[in-house]
Amino acid sequence: MSELIISVSGLRGVIGETLTPDVAMDYAVAFAGILPSGGIVITRDSRVSGSMLADAIHAALNAVGRNTFDAGITATPTTGILVRQLSAAGGIQITASHNPGEFNGMKLFSSDGRVIPRDVGEKVLTRYKNKNLKWVNFDSIGKRIECKNTITEHQKAIIETINLNAIAERKFRVLLDSNHGAGALLGAWLFDELECNVTIVGEEPTGHFLHVPEPVRENLTQICDVVKSGLFDIAFCQDPDADRVAIIDENGRYIGEELTLAISLNHILRVASGDVEAGDVAGNRGVFRRERGAVVINCATSRVNEDIAKRYGVPVYRSAVGEANVVDLMLKTGAIFGGEGNGGPIDPAVGFVRDSFVGMVQVLDAMAASGKKISELADELPQYNLVKRKTNIELSKVPLLLDKVAEAFKGLPCDKLDGLRIDHGDAWVLLRGSNTEPIIRIFAEAPDEKKANQLCDEIKNLIDKV
Repeated sequence: MSELIISVSGLRGVIGETLTPDVAMDYAVAFAGILPSGGIVITRDSRVSGSMLADAIHAALNAVGRNTFDAGITATPTTGILVRQLSAAGGIQITASHNPGEFNGMKLFSSDGRVIPRDVGEKVLTRYKNKNLKWVNFDSIGKRIECKNTITEHQKAIIETINLNAIAERKFRVLLDSNHGAGALLGAWLFDELECNVTIVGEEPTGHFLHVPEPVRENLTQICDVVKSGLFDIAFCQDPDADRVAIIDENGRYIGEELTLAISLNHILRVASGDVEAGDVAGNRGVFRRERGAVVINCATSRVNEDIAKRYGVPVYRSAVGEANVVDLMLKTGAIFGGEGNGGPIDPAVGFVRDSFVGMVQVLDAMAASGKKISELADELPQYNLVKRKTNIELSKVPLLLDKVAEAFKGLPCDKLDGLRIDHGDAWVLLRGSNTEPIIRIFAEAPDEKKANQLCDEIKNLIDKV
């Protein structure tokens, strides 16, 4: 039996085992209990269990007197837009992000359209554990309200941050791998607006994934082979709820998730700094102007972003892993951009939510402004090798394990902001328990892949001995 994973911003579990209709109903009602008055937006990714959970959540919230807005299958970043658009009290996205099909979950949004912060999540968890349910009588039951147009406002917000005309002139040949998730609903419309020649793999949001959902190298070999045909300028690969995206270059080379954020950040700071060639700002750039400012990434994200920020003379801050933690620090520092190295950029001009569509349009904008191929934009950045591994573990054992590893490396600088990060000079290694799965993750970054793998092996050997 798997464990129900409850993080700062929601929960995740296996359908029929740890995540059942009654769990979803209790958790939704607990969330409603800490929200201000008003309706609650309910969305879901394409997973086959999503409709069942949505019906249960709508019923539970209506039964405690809450109106609910039913937006159906929707990308997670769009949910944040809808909460603001509808002036809702909050929102619930039914999703398990990159997890396999047997999983599903609930991601919670506050009234300002962001994933709830840690302190709010702790209040929800307390209410959930206490199960203090108060159903209303028959004449106070809430209504379920269907939302007709769910993506227009999100599309508008994204378009306003780029040079639409410059992208349209290039007629980019784009492959979009939505993997039968929620991404193509907005993706198809967006690329049409950008006048790209787009081919979509897994367009219908059926939830029957063509490959393992997480957009990492080993799951995208078939997509890389398709791109090697030479018919595409770039490929974008989304996870099922479309808050993450990985890039494949025109040669079929997997560039990955980490550089989605880095290429976007490099372009945004370049434009904000005025470091552009004559003619780069033609078109509709004047609609939106971004001032230079701070950048926030999490402690597991590649240091290439620190190098980029240093190049443009702006501060960069690291948060604990987790979208809510990144957003908290972005708000505190007034950051103009941020995100996580799992392919999830966050653009305050669009919304304080990880957003694959932000990453895709900023990368295309960078290609249009520079006249360079995506492979060239990737290769001109500082080069590091970030290796990511994971191993199964009971989450209750993680604190003891971190203490043992810290003792083994007591001669090196160690940081316990989130898990344990060890600085090796020109390299670093991080191990931390997952917020969403019963695993421990190991990240190691170094100038060459061999050293990064050696660091991972060293940590894995220590874990096996504990």
